[in-house]
Amino acid sequence: MLNRVAVLSDIHGVLPALEAVLAEAEVRAADRIVLTGDIAAGPQPAQVLDLLTGLGGRVVWISGNADRELVEYRGGLRRSIPDPIAPWAAEQLRDDHLDLLGSLPRSLSLSVRGLGKVLFCHATPRDDEEVVLVDSRLDRWKEVFGGLDPDLRTVVCGHTHMPFVRLAHGRLVVNPGSVGMPYGRAGAHWAVLGPGVDLRTTVFDVEAAAAQVARDSAYPEIAAWADYFLHARATDEDALEAFGPRDGRTPGA
Repeated sequence: MLNRVAVLSDIHGVLPALEAVLAEAEVRAADRIVLTGDIAAGPQPAQVLDLLTGLGGRVVWISGNADRELVEYRGGLRRSIPDPIAPWAAEQLRDDHLDLLGSLPRSLSLSVRGLGKVLFCHATPRDDEEVVLVDSRLDRWKEVFGGLDPDLRTVVCGHTHMPFVRLAHGRLVVNPGSVGMPYGRAGAHWAVLGPGVDLRTTVFDVEAAAAQVARDSAYPEIAAWADYFLHARATDEDALEAFGPRDGRTPGA
């Protein structure tokens, strides 16, 4: 059983944000660092993957929809990706990067002190693109969690880039937020598990990070991309309004 687990989600290829989180004392001391997907689809994909693979067995990898899309694009299984930066990011990856991303599980479980058996996934346990939100209806959570082992009392997911902790039918649901593409508030968002759950924000020099990303990345629209995402120009209200229809709710609900 693990004493402490650091959870990093939705890094999206932003190296300075990742470096800032990895420098945190609690991340350095964690038994495991769990990545809950969408790791490389962003402005510095190869650098992010190389840094993480260099950490060895402490890192536990889970695939996100964006990781899957990069592999599918490079493998000729799809001709486009909705995220404009993703096709460019896919072309920056080496074969070993693609092999790694293509081998990742969609979910896995770890035993964590104080929480017992914890299920880690990207979006939901059954789908890597499905949307659930902090204010999703209880019947929606019941649908999403249908078929899960009753012993799984904690589920950790990412995908929506907004941190939250809530109960749903007796299960604790944790979203650590996004390391590299936060919505609502700037900073790199992550979480610590064991024996409870702590949502954390690493504050770093956003202006310097945006300048570094713009200098180091060859993505054609990099300056605008870095300004928008590192400063969290999308508010939580913007994100919830955009995601709401994918959560199955009617307009205005």
